Amino acid sequence: MQGVEPGPGGGLLLFGRSELRIAVAVNGAVFWGWDGAAPEPSYALAGSAPEPDPRAVLEPDKDGGWRVVAERVTVVVSRHGAVEVCTPGGVVLRRDLPPRWWEPVGGGAARWMQRSEVAADARFFGLGGRAGGPRLRDGGYRLWNTDPGRPFGPGDDPLYVTMPVQVVVADAGVHLMFHDSTWDGTVTLWEGEEGAGSGHDRPGRCEVRMDGGPLRGWVMVGTPARVLHTWASLTGAPALPPVWALGHHHARRGPGGEQEVRRTVAGYQERGLPLDAVHLDIGHHEDRQAFTVDQERFPKLPELAQELARDGIRLVSVVDPAVRAVPGNAVHDSGSAVDAFVRDASGRTVRGEVRAGESVFPDFTHTRVRTWWGGLYEERLEQGFAGFWHDMNEPTSFSAFGETTLPRSARHSLDGRGGDHREAHNVYALCMARAAYEGLRGLSPKERPFVFSRSGWAGMQRYGGTWSGDVATGWPGLRASLSLVLGLGLCGVPYSGPDVGGSDGSPSPELYLRWLQLGAYLPLSRTHAGLRAGRGEPWEFGPEVLEHARVALLERRRLLPYFVTLAHLARRTGTPFVRPLWWGAPEDRALRDCEDAFLLGDCFLVAPVLAPGVDRRAVRLPRGRWYDTVTEEAYEGPGQVLVDAPLSRIPVLARAGAVVPVRAGDGGLELEVWAPARGRTGGGLVVPDAGDGWDAPEIERYAARRQGRRVVVTREREDGAGEPPYRVRVRGLG
Repeated sequence: MQGVEPGPGGGLLLFGRSELRIAVAVNGAVFWGWDGAAPEPSYALAGSAPEPDPRAVLEPDKDGGWRVVAERVTVVVSRHGAVEVCTPGGVVLRRDLPPRWWEPVGGGAARWMQRSEVAADARFFGLGGRAGGPRLRDGGYRLWNTDPGRPFGPGDDPLYVTMPVQVVVADAGVHLMFHDSTWDGTVTLWEGEEGAGSGHDRPGRCEVRMDGGPLRGWVMVGTPARVLHTWASLTGAPALPPVWALGHHHARRGPGGEQEVRRTVAGYQERGLPLDAVHLDIGHHEDRQAFTVDQERFPKLPELAQELARDGIRLVSVVDPAVRAVPGNAVHDSGSAVDAFVRDASGRTVRGEVRAGESVFPDFTHTRVRTWWGGLYEERLEQGFAGFWHDMNEPTSFSAFGETTLPRSARHSLDGRGGDHREAHNVYALCMARAAYEGLRGLSPKERPFVFSRSGWAGMQRYGGTWSGDVATGWPGLRASLSLVLGLGLCGVPYSGPDVGGSDGSPSPELYLRWLQLGAYLPLSRTHAGLRAGRGEPWEFGPEVLEHARVALLERRRLLPYFVTLAHLARRTGTPFVRPLWWGAPEDRALRDCEDAFLLGDCFLVAPVLAPGVDRRAVRLPRGRWYDTVTEEAYEGPGQVLVDAPLSRIPVLARAGAVVPVRAGDGGLELEVWAPARGRTGGGLVVPDAGDGWDAPEIERYAARRQGRRVVVTREREDGAGEPPYRVRVRGLG
């Protein structure tokens, strides 16, 4: 280090051959950038970078280094360029060694590498949707959104949603590390090991290698809730799904038409199964081209949509980004008129092979193209669709380019900066989702858009959610489904879920039921069987499975007000619906290593059955009292207990003191209150259903306390406590 230049939130640190900028933002996030890298432009950020914290101070440290001291974090930079991120008390959470980079002799983007160390007890999470997680073991993880071309399982990597977002949990605290480069790269992790006896600790290590892009990043520290709130304030509040999107969905595959849709819906209704949305796959398009309708199979699609809407069921359309390269195709011709399609360096339109045949690809990194594409959804709305499912948007192409995407030399606008597919690939789906979301807001301004996407990148939550993609049918695929949802939630994407049943075979009745029971407690609950697995409808698997499936889906319907509340809280705070067990106690090492259960909000612990033949399973409990929601038997945590898991249900435990909004038998809202332990109190939040518009209802706060053998519930207001406006049902007093 040769000198410093203090600046807002920190300053510029000057070295012999490089420079490093450190700035603490008002939200507590720390930005660092080497060699002139600035926070903008960035596809991850929601608008402009946050203002620097005027209270952060750059001051000398020992041995010729400097440090930036802020309220929530201290950043220490050694005279050789190592960067330590510390708690306010000075405990080191992360140590980044000086980076290395290599510039091509002929010019162009520089490759770079950065190595880091974390505490020996630390565990790694995140990096987008990883089938082998949620805890990330030793090994390499590629940062390149990829259609694996086959159903995937826990050993497959990379997948559809990759993000350079690490969440690191250690005894000393939690931090989130984001390397803001959209280029292809790898993250290699090695968990640490604590020394036994007089042995030395071996720290955990991380190595990030990028094929280009700026050498910059963000770090945020604190409790898990604080970290995710800061991340959401940086990258954008999660989109609020319509209320119906929090119900049960069924996706259809195959060539069936309108009568097949009616048959499916009638099957749900006749058997008393809740159904809120039907998804139409690529088969409803003419020649598999988006924004078209096969008139032979769907001659009266708007009438069908109206018919279903009267029963409270919405239609969702799949939309692929590729456009058939056929003159006379309306989408192709309108796109050509605005020069919408990706070209190569010589100016020729890039072509690829997809399900629709030879196709061209819109450049969603251009404002003009996003505006054109967003306007195309008017046709979908006129057909009666209420939601949109983006598929094949990594983007996937089956042409022989060496991998299943566009050639890396393909040119993109990158919003005026210009660049090639190496930089644009990972944000292609993010920009497509933005085009749809903003277009739908303009076309139907009174309703919240529903968009979910197979692929995406950091910040994708601003426009919707995702699903697991083509997960392999089998018990490992079931386990991977949970890993993906947990990992995505920790990366700021709260709305996600699997395809119940998998995509490449016929699940056994037991596997299908256990998958459906898990899906009933995830943000996106969707049955979607593979082409060779029938239609994925619950009654296909026999009367016993049908009866147990009905119980699970009716429970999902009963908990809908709770899911609505969790969706509003996710939008306001960034907190995911589905949380790892360590969420409230990251210092509990046993909880950090638990990967087969999760918290649904603050109120429930869900312990799915992830293996065949299980009718009783061990459940790791966080601190406090927990009630089995069926038997109301009480268990005390922390610790591990054995609970019944018959085929009819998976174990779900309620936290003592929880106040849960649920749907009453008459369709209204009631409060289900789980008795606090003696000498303890409890509470909960309720966000009333305000419909699918943009109204932001008030958060209602409730408190529960014991009074002798009774439990008293009050609504907490600024002007004092009052009676709840809903019926109250107390459980767990026996």
